[in-house]
Amino acid sequence: MKQLLILSGKGGTGKTTIASAFIKLSMAKAYADCDVDAPNLHLITKQRVEPEVTDYYGLPRAEINLDLCIQCDKCRQNCRFDAILVDEDYKIDPFSCEGCGVCEAICPVGAITLRPVVDGEIRLYANESQVFSTAQLKMGSGTSGLLVTEVKKQMKSSAVETNLAIIDGSPGIGCPVIASLSGVDMVLIVAEPSLSGISDLERIIDTAAKFGTKTAVCINKFDTNVEKAKIIEELCRKRKIAFVGRIPFDSAAVKVINKGQSIVDIDCTSGRAVKEVYNKTMKLLIQGN
Repeated sequence: MKQLLILSGKGGTGKTTIASAFIKLSMAKAYADCDVDAPNLHLITKQRVEPEVTDYYGLPRAEINLDLCIQCDKCRQNCRFDAILVDEDYKIDPFSCEGCGVCEAICPVGAITLRPVVDGEIRLYANESQVFSTAQLKMGSGTSGLLVTEVKKQMKSSAVETNLAIIDGSPGIGCPVIASLSGVDMVLIVAEPSLSGISDLERIIDTAAKFGTKTAVCINKFDTNVEKAKIIEELCRKRKIAFVGRIPFDSAAVKVINKGQSIVDIDCTSGRAVKEVYNKTMKLLIQGN
């Protein structure tokens, strides 16, 4: 099963819009939303089954037994994350604790214990013909990369017989993107024709290059800044990265997405353009490395 990952260097480029179009065009039997901080692919790919929901346990958190605590202050002095607060009693700030275990190891009376904590939930929408894996990280939790790995594992282990899986990744170059990149066959980067869009595009190209992953680029809303779009195309040429097309800004796309549909569900300029991008991307994916 070949895995196509769709990424963007920044949020708001239209990555999920294009991912949902690819899912519809390919009639994908396996796909995933790895933007676990703010998943929204399910809003466009309407599911006909209720999800199987599983609690996700990330890193453990420290817990202080106040009945045993002698307030020696060793835990606070040795916590590099400043996660131990002192008021009348000692307590743990759950948003700062990284579960490193130093406080547990250093406590002379065994008053501190690391406890598993639910950091989010994993959702699996599956029937006899299709699998959709996604997840939602709890606000303030910092284990997004680990959760992305679980989402991908769930998709692969639950997938029906298929040759293609499409993954909607996270924006940026952080832990969830790195976890998304691991093991995929190809990355399609959705670029935005703006100064920040070009800068972020270069960062995500460099990140994908470290994995040795085949990479292609398309430009969404290219006609909002044609000069910057030309710079992106020239960047791809210089970096010897496949450029697979331009998608224009389309007010019809805004309306159809607000209805919970894909841009290929109607006849519109952006939908026709994304079909060309899809065909070129699939050709590159099938060619292999």
